[in-house]
Amino acid sequence: MYNEEVINEFQNLQNVGFIENHNAYGKIGNAACGDIMEMTMYINPETEIIEQVAFRTFGCAAAQATSSRATTLVKGKTVQEALELTNKAVVDSLGGLPAQKIHCSVLAEEAIKACIENYLDRKAGKVSNENEKPKMV
Repeated sequence: MYNEEVINEFQNLQNVGFIENHNAYGKIGNAACGDIMEMTMYINPETEIIEQVAFRTFGCAAAQATSSRATTLVKGKTVQEALELTNKAVVDSLGGLPAQKIHCSVLAEEAIKACIENYLDRKAGKVSNENEKPKMV
């Protein structure tokens, strides 16, 4: 079902966890499959470079692998560069996913966008509730 690259990513997940001193937070869920992705980032406020990124995902191997890969693709990038990451780029970097698992890559893209949206809201002085329920897509 999964290619060697996806299996390797799943077996060697990167950036798993929660950044305590984060300044960006996103949580996304998919009601149809039950997957939930939570992401934290520390974005340097002067350079807007994502210096740290971590995820916690409740879901299948594809959800775990796409979360992991997405974090490696945005780490070290600017906020603008990270916003340009698409689910297709995540899938392509993994060498493909079964059609029924593409939604996992969409969740990874949406988690990054939710995280950055939270950062931008904080920067603009808006208050965000980190304990809110995940946004269902």
